[in-house]
Amino acid sequence: MRITGGKIRGRVLFSPRGMDIRPTTDRVREAIFDILGQDMSGLKVLDLFAGTGIFGIEALSRGAGHAVFIDNSKQALNLIKKNLSLCGFEDSATILKADLKKVFRLNHQMLRAIDLIFLDPPYGKDLIIPLLEWISQTDTLRYGASVIAELSRKEDLPDTISRLKVTDIRLYGDTKIIIYTSGRDNERKDGNLSWDI
Repeated sequence: MRITGGKIRGRVLFSPRGMDIRPTTDRVREAIFDILGQDMSGLKVLDLFAGTGIFGIEALSRGAGHAVFIDNSKQALNLIKKNLSLCGFEDSATILKADLKKVFRLNHQMLRAIDLIFLDPPYGKDLIIPLLEWISQTDTLRYGASVIAELSRKEDLPDTISRLKVTDIRLYGDTKIIIYTSGRDNERKDGNLSWDI
């Protein structure tokens, strides 16, 4: 499990052993960052179901200003801390312990005005849509922000959820990546909704 780009490109992180964590493969992660673009200067990133912290750490390597990591596993959070320390990013990170129900109730200052969210819950648990609804109905995202959802190839998601709209879909083996962009719902005079992105 290595960082695929940025100032610590090639750095090998601590991997989960005997833990119920499914890290995104290097190939898929590199492809996602290629889609997003290499320069993440100053962006605020949220890594939900953070596991090893690889997504948020990759974003920090590529110039993100701050990353927030959320997971409900104490083992995962300890692994994230070790990986942040290994990479020298401790001062650019916030780590929060929360399960899904607690995430919905979180009113943490660090969860506002996010530029990029990585959403990688366990496959087949029907967690993504409720999370996308929560994200789209709060002030979590900046206008024009991206949400990256990783799911099983067999799963699907709606094209729009409130102010989130699908802007890209990619398939990598058994993995599907869906990218949403945050816009505004604008009601036209004819009563129909149009998208402003």
